[in-house]
Amino acid sequence: MKSKNISDRMVNPSRDVDRLSDTISEVDCQVYSELVRIDLTDEQKARILAPSEVRYRQDSVMAVHWHPEYVPMDLITERIKATFPNSECALIVPTQHNELNSLDGYAGAEIDCYSKEFNRKVQLLVHFEEARVTDATVLRSMLEHTFRYRSTQLYELMDTILEQALEDKLLDAAASTGADEELVRFLRGCTAKLKRLIDANFATTPPVMLRNKLLSNFLDTFRGYYDDRYINKSQILLQAVKRVVKANFSMTHFYETRQVIEEVRSLGGGIVVPHPEQFWPILLAEYDVDGYEVWNPQSREYTNFLINVVNMKNLGRKLGKRRLLIFMGDDCHMSEKIKNPALQDPEKGKREVGVQPAWEDPEVRKSLALADADRHRMIEEYKARLS
Repeated sequence: MKSKNISDRMVNPSRDVDRLSDTISEVDCQVYSELVRIDLTDEQKARILAPSEVRYRQDSVMAVHWHPEYVPMDLITERIKATFPNSECALIVPTQHNELNSLDGYAGAEIDCYSKEFNRKVQLLVHFEEARVTDATVLRSMLEHTFRYRSTQLYELMDTILEQALEDKLLDAAASTGADEELVRFLRGCTAKLKRLIDANFATTPPVMLRNKLLSNFLDTFRGYYDDRYINKSQILLQAVKRVVKANFSMTHFYETRQVIEEVRSLGGGIVVPHPEQFWPILLAEYDVDGYEVWNPQSREYTNFLINVVNMKNLGRKLGKRRLLIFMGDDCHMSEKIKNPALQDPEKGKREVGVQPAWEDPEVRKSLALADADRHRMIEEYKARLS
């Protein structure tokens, strides 16, 4: 995303980082405004309405792990209809990070929590019939707190890059990626500029845009005015700093996992553990959940193993206890779809709401059959629980 006059922010389009202007120009303000806007252009709307594939043979659609972000729900609905023109059975629930969203009578969210038992941040997908959370003041308060706290990670990221007292963390990230002093100065210069833009426009910046991705997107606006390889290296350095920040981000300010589960159950909601291999001990925690996500575009290595884990748990369950269900999540982020294709994350850009190829994979289907599970049946069983 580039302004027509974006090169005005540079003395010249060279690689000389000392020539990165410290001042905030009118062009910088225009660039920032474009980065944080949440109303879509006609071109962006057209991208949403054109799915990357059409799955004529898929007649059931389960989508209980995906992120609408700031893309209008009516456009997303049209995209889903175009993707699955012959769908007869569906459960489609949006799961924005730490924020309730609704679609077709269902509401959902993906919530960050803290599991004290094994000292890890975990995530839960929660789903409801929409009427059950019309008020839900306690849950909404918990989500608002978590959303606000999670947003502070952007400021910790910028501080880690800019503050002298945190320089060791930045230099460790630089050493791990082979970044030289010039690249560090460039990242610092861009970060300082963005921080000043955020401070100057804080009152009018949509809260949903204040996330780590904003700095990455800001770096991308320098493409064409710095060599692409140079920007790519700066993105690699930024990702390394992000990992350091996430590793040191305090978990104790999140609500405890059992607290979230208790509140969701009090409202009649369902609970699914997404990509559990990222926090393995959760499989042993015996939390009151409806099931586990066994496949995700970024979590595909242990699908058959996780199906077998769920099956074994079900075989050993106590009489009268509901069985654990098997879920798959596309983890689609809709804001990725509105980007210029040249700037899309190649892996995230391929994800589509409701597209989980593992359901059709012959090897996975063998494990699903042993667990007495298929997509259509999981949809019907989970719908029944939510009602």
